[in-house]
Order: sequence, then structure tokens, then C-alpha cells
Amino acid sequence: MLPLTAQARIARTSRLRTRLTSGALAIALLLALPLRDSMSFPLSGDETVLPQGTDLNEEALARPREVFHSEVIGGVKSYLVNLGDLAFNSPSILGGAARQASVSCGTCHVNGAGNAKLFVPGHSTRPGNFDTTGALFNPKAHNGVLDPVRVPSLRGARYLAPYGNDGRIGTLREFVRNVIVSEFAGPEPAPAILDAMVAYINDIDFLRNVIIGPGGRLTAQASDAQRRGETLFFKPFPHQPDLSCAGCHVPDAAFVDHRQHDVGSGALFKTPTLLNADFNGPYFHDGRFDRYDQVIDHFDRTFDLGLSAQDRSDLVAYLSAVGDGERPYERDGGAAQMKEINDFASVLTTAIPAHDTAVVSLVVATVGAELRELAERIPDRRNGAVVGGENERGIARLVLKELVLSLRRIDAAAASGRFDDAEEEFRKYSYLTFAAVPAMLTAAEPYSLFNPRIHAAHYGALRQLLQSSNRADRSSR
Repeated sequence: MLPLTAQARIARTSRLRTRLTSGALAIALLLALPLRDSMSFPLSGDETVLPQGTDLNEEALARPREVFHSEVIGGVKSYLVNLGDLAFNSPSILGGAARQASVSCGTCHVNGAGNAKLFVPGHSTRPGNFDTTGALFNPKAHNGVLDPVRVPSLRGARYLAPYGNDGRIGTLREFVRNVIVSEFAGPEPAPAILDAMVAYINDIDFLRNVIIGPGGRLTAQASDAQRRGETLFFKPFPHQPDLSCAGCHVPDAAFVDHRQHDVGSGALFKTPTLLNADFNGPYFHDGRFDRYDQVIDHFDRTFDLGLSAQDRSDLVAYLSAVGDGERPYERDGGAAQMKEINDFASVLTTAIPAHDTAVVSLVVATVGAELRELAERIPDRRNGAVVGGENERGIARLVLKELVLSLRRIDAAAASGRFDDAEEEFRKYSYLTFAAVPAMLTAAEPYSLFNPRIHAAHYGALRQLLQSSNRADRSSR
């Protein structure tokens, strides 16, 4: 067992675009801050132990793109959606083991998508699946069987009821509560938090796909192979003419039928959507398949479809067309992470005037952890794997620490009923994030773990250190 250290924690979700200001102004603002206390602020946070070999995909330099329906139609995300996004990425709503490991809903569902690299020895049989009824996070729910399910994408969830791999849960609200309380041993969530998380998940849209037109049919941009595949998709099965691929994956219903089926797995599982499925692997309820051709071969054998090599190739082409989507990934970086942090913190605009101390505390805990994690992506002067940018790194880390301290002052003021003081402190916090932080992060980023070269050097040195430590442990036995 190894401690899940700061370096090994998953980098949280990210979205792009922020505004920059001059370095001179940033430094001037920083020098005006009361930094004496921030100098000693710890960055490591809580730690717990996870099985050796656990991979939470913390080294990813790109994140799935998150598309919000409210923004697609020309609006803006609501307070409820931002609060739900915050809670979704907050370990504090889950039980003790997950909370201590900094595991949140967003760990498995990165930016509302999946996490094909997630692997926990003893609880996963392959990357991309996890045993939600295991003993790791909720011993009381342990069923004594290793039965992992794949980590699904939540894109378009509002179209995909019922919920759960077996479709046993009728509403999204009930499903979210079950995950928190039953799977991760979390406390009973407040109704407002449940409502917010449902609002957030319902706002996550499918990636736009120009090759799919009205009614889920292929557009004129489709190739001949894709069109032949579409024809096969609608063709009745030779030995069961009441069945077809399109009969379960209904094109004009987001490629689902809202029912459960046994397709050779020995149990009933709900029909998954095929939209954006190119980025939702692995496939099948337990993630046993990596590629479309493997899925097609399974159905060919199970239902005796008699597919030719050409048929299989055409079906792969069709599924790839349906499963596609525009700009599926976005670069991870300091500005991207800060944009998300600012979205989380925007909840305080409503929570403080409403005197909602519970939400204020949730924001402070979650945003504070995100800021500390961002600071950890900027190596300090003691990191020998990084050369250059000592001043830039030092300034960026200090101002991020100061933001955390500012949040603590907001929380303390709200907890003692001094809401005017909390609002004033939040105004200072917001101004700093707008006027100083973007320039500081931009200056530090070439020397941070967001730089692929620095990233490789840092983790290479970390792996060497762990290997040396393991060799020393073995020699001392």
C-alpha cells in the first residue's frame, strides 16, 4: 500500500479561456497582500492509502471537453448548475475513505465524461472499470464478489433513464443519492445539493456531431461504408427477425430504448447510448471490450448474425460515425483549472447574501483543495527536476496560497454571522483572481507540470525516487 500523495492525486477537471493582465500589476498586487501567514500554509492536505498500482489518471495533460446545454442554446450556467458542478468535484460530499483520498464524482467522471484509465488493484479487472459494491469505500455495501462495472460518460444523461448499469434506478436524483450514500458511504446529502447535482448532470450535453442529422440518421457527409453500416444497423437479425441493432439503440431516441436486455452477459443491463461512444470506452457493462470490432464480433456470435468481413467493417464505420464528436478534448493548464475554480467560487455570489453557511463552507473546502492542487502543479524551488523560473514559480505558489487563506477568512466571517465582512473579503478574492492570478499562472506555466517536458522530468524523477526507495526497503529485509 502506498500513500496517495499530493503528486499522485488526480488533477481535477478543466475548461479553457481566461483573461490576462500585466506582470507588473500582478506583482504589485501580490506585494500588497498579507503573505506572512501564507508562507507556512501546507500544500499536502489529507492523505489515505490506496492499493499499490492505483491509477487515477492524474498525469493527463488533456481533459474531456465539457459542453453545457445552457450555453449551447445561448444562455449561461445557472447558480444551481455551478453549485452542482462544485459538489460533483468535492470529495467532502462522499464518505471518509474517498474524502481522505481526495476522490470525488469528478475523479471517475472527468468533466462529466468517463475515465478510461482509472484502475484500482483488487477493485478493477481492467482500466476503465471499478467495483462499486467492493469494500474500499463502503465496507457495508460489500457483496463479497468482484463485479466491476465500466465507468460511464454522463453526457446527455437527461435522455438516458433509467440509471445504473442494470437500469434499476428510475430517476437521476435517486441515482445520485445512491452513489453518495450507498457506494461511497457519504452522509445524507442536503436536498439542495442533490437538486444542484442533478441540474449539473442534466446540463452536460453530448458533443456536437455534424454527421448525425434529425432523427439520428446519417447526413450527406457520411461515407459509403458508413451508409452500408447504417443499413445493417436497421436490418432484422436472421434468426430473430423481431430484433435489430436499431431496435434497442433507437436513433431518434438518443440511441437507447430505456430498457434492459441480456445480450450474452447472463444478466439484464440497460441499453447504453452510442452517441459520442468513440470517447466512452471501454465497452459493455463491465468494460470487457476495447474496440467496436470486438463488440460486433460478440453480437455476431451471440445472435448468429452471419456477418461477413465487409459487414463488420461497415458496422465499425457506422458506429464510429455515430460515436464521433467535435473537439472531444481540451488542453489542461493553469488558466483552464483557474477558469473552473472561478466557476466554483461564483457560487459565493449567491450563497453569502443568502446567509447559506453550509454552501459557503462547501465552496471554501472544495475551492481551497483545488487551489492547493493547482499550486502542486507548480514545482517549488526544491524540485531538482525543474530548472528556471524560480521567481515565477514562487510568486504563483504564494498568491495561490493567499487565495486559500482569503477563502478561510470568508468562511470564518460567514460562520460568525459577519456576512458583510464575508462579502468584502470575497470582493477582494474575486479581484485578485481577475487582476493578478492569470498573469502569474501564465508566467509560471512554462516551468510547471503543464509543460510536457517539465511533466516528464518531474514524474521521471518521482518514479526513480520510488524505485530507489523500494530497492532500499527490499535490501533492508
